[in-house]
Amino acid sequence: MLAQVTRNVWHAIRRSAQRVNAIIELIAQPSLTQFVLRIALATPFWRSGINKWAGFLQLNDVAVLLFSTEFMLHLPGGPYSFPIPEATAFLVGSAEILFPALLVLGLVTRLAASALLVMTLVVELTVPDGWPVHITWAAMALAIMAWGPGRLSLDRWLSFEQPKR
Repeated sequence: MLAQVTRNVWHAIRRSAQRVNAIIELIAQPSLTQFVLRIALATPFWRSGINKWAGFLQLNDVAVLLFSTEFMLHLPGGPYSFPIPEATAFLVGSAEILFPALLVLGLVTRLAASALLVMTLVVELTVPDGWPVHITWAAMALAIMAWGPGRLSLDRWLSFEQPKR
């Protein structure tokens, strides 16, 4: 009798869990999840990139100053200054605009996510205490690299990415 009651309770719990999971799957569609991941990863880089520019292809003074005096690479035997601060600031500022834009559009998405992963690693070397945030950026980049842009992307619409079977 007790065994039958236990089985019935367990069966009811399992059915309830399956129903809840089905509802969650309806809400968290893979395409929507991949789109939100792309936006979430793009946002901090875009915001950082926008703050480096004074005008079209014109860096602001703060961006160059940061790469000249404030930002240091924390490597063994260091910290070390960034090489050629003006060029580094220009390249980083450009990448922080280009790759997030590509990511949101879902255009060459895996490449853009890979580039932002590399940038995340450099940011981690520059600001080692920021690892709790940086690891979330790395996880999002890796997820995008692994599962691709999803259906809500130019990659899919232009047939750069084929649906998985």
